[in-house]
Amino acid sequence: MTHTDIKMYGTSWCSDCKRAKKFFGEQRVHYDFIDIDGDAEGLAVVERVNNGKHIIPVLVFEDGSTLVEPSNAQLAAKLGVQTAAKSRFYDLIVIGSGPAGLTAALYAAREGIETLVIERGGVGGQAGITERLDNFPGFPDGITGSEFADRLRAQAERFGVEILAAQEVSGIALDGDYRCVRTADGNEYRSWAVLLALGSTYRRLGIPGEEDFIGAGVHFCATCDGAFYRGEEVLVIGGGNSAGEESIFLTKFASKVTIITRDPQLSASKVVVEKVAENPNITVMTGTSPVEFRGDSKLQSVVVKNGETGESTELKPGGVFVFIGLSPNTKLVQGLVALDGAGFITTGPDLQTSTPGLFAAGDVRAGSTKQAASAAGEGAAAALGMRRYLEPFAGMRPAAADTVMVDAMP
Repeated sequence: MTHTDIKMYGTSWCSDCKRAKKFFGEQRVHYDFIDIDGDAEGLAVVERVNNGKHIIPVLVFEDGSTLVEPSNAQLAAKLGVQTAAKSRFYDLIVIGSGPAGLTAALYAAREGIETLVIERGGVGGQAGITERLDNFPGFPDGITGSEFADRLRAQAERFGVEILAAQEVSGIALDGDYRCVRTADGNEYRSWAVLLALGSTYRRLGIPGEEDFIGAGVHFCATCDGAFYRGEEVLVIGGGNSAGEESIFLTKFASKVTIITRDPQLSASKVVVEKVAENPNITVMTGTSPVEFRGDSKLQSVVVKNGETGESTELKPGGVFVFIGLSPNTKLVQGLVALDGAGFITTGPDLQTSTPGLFAAGDVRAGSTKQAASAAGEGAAAALGMRRYLEPFAGMRPAAADTVMVDAMP
C-alpha cells in the first residue's frame, strides 16, 4: 500500500502497539510512530483524544479521524481490507497468499475453478515483506518484496480470484465431500478442495528475555522495524541468507550492523557473503551465540557467549534482529494431515496430503526448498493436481451454497 500519513502514538512496551505495528507491517502500510514516553507533544495528543486518559495506541489518520486501541478488524475496516467473502461456497479455497498460494490460485482460476484465498496477514506472505528479491526468474534487476506481492495479487485478481486479507482461519473440518473452513469472525466457507499454503514463521531463540522484549528491541522483520533504528547500532543473529541480506538492508538506517553466528563462518550463499564483506558498516562475529536479553521496559543489552573460549560479553545494541530459520505454520492442521518429524506437511507426487481433498505447497510442505521461485512452481503443480481431483465435481454446487453452514465445525 502507499503511504497513508498515519501517525501512531504509543510506547515501545505496549502490547496493543506491538500488535498494531505488526498489522501495518503485514499489510505494508507506512506509518510514523511517536513514542510518548519521550515526546511531550505526543503525550498531549493522546490526552486530548482520550479526554485526559492515557489509552494507547492512538492512531491519527490523514483525514483527521482517530482510532483508540483498535482491534485488527477495526484497522482492516478503516483501511478497506476485505475480510468477508462474497459467497459461502467455492470450488477451491487456498489458505495463504505467498508465491505458492497465489500461483495455485491464478492457475486454478484460469481453468474456471472458482477460487477463494484467505490470508491472515498481508498478501504476499514472507516474500511480501522481504526487502528485495534478486533471484526470482524474470527480474534481472531484482524486485522489492512489496512490488512482487502487488503484482502477484493483481495477476490473480485479473483471473477472478477473490482474496481475503487480515483474516485468520480458526478451523478446518471434513463433511463428506465438502471441506469446511471456519474463520475467526465466525464465518464458514465450504469447498471441494483446500490448498494449505500456510507458510512458516521466523524461529525463536528460546533464551531468557526474548519474549519480554519482542517489539521492544527484539525483532524478526527488518523491513517492518529497521527504520526505528536510524543512526543506531543493531545486532543481527544468524548466519544464513536471510541474516546476510537483511543486514545489508539494515545499513540503510543503522550506523553499524553486527552479525553474530554460532558457526565458524557465515552459511549464506557466496554472493551474499561477498556483499556482506564489501559493506564497511557490517561486522561479523563467528563462533558466538546469544544467551540472554536484558533490560527494563525495553531491551538494554544482549549477553553473548563465545563457543570456543566460553567467555561471555555484554553488548548494548539499539535493537536486535533474529534470523535463525523457519518453523512451519501447521498448528491448524495437526491431527488432520500427516506431518514429518519437524512438523512439515507430507504430500504425494500430486501434492495431496494424507487427507483427500487437502493439498499442500510452499514452505509448509516437507521437502520444499523455502525459496520463492520453487514455491511458485509448487503452486502451479498443486493447481494441476487439484484440477484432476476436482474433475468429478465439475458443475456441481450445494443447494445451500449461499448460506452459512456452521454445524459441521467442532
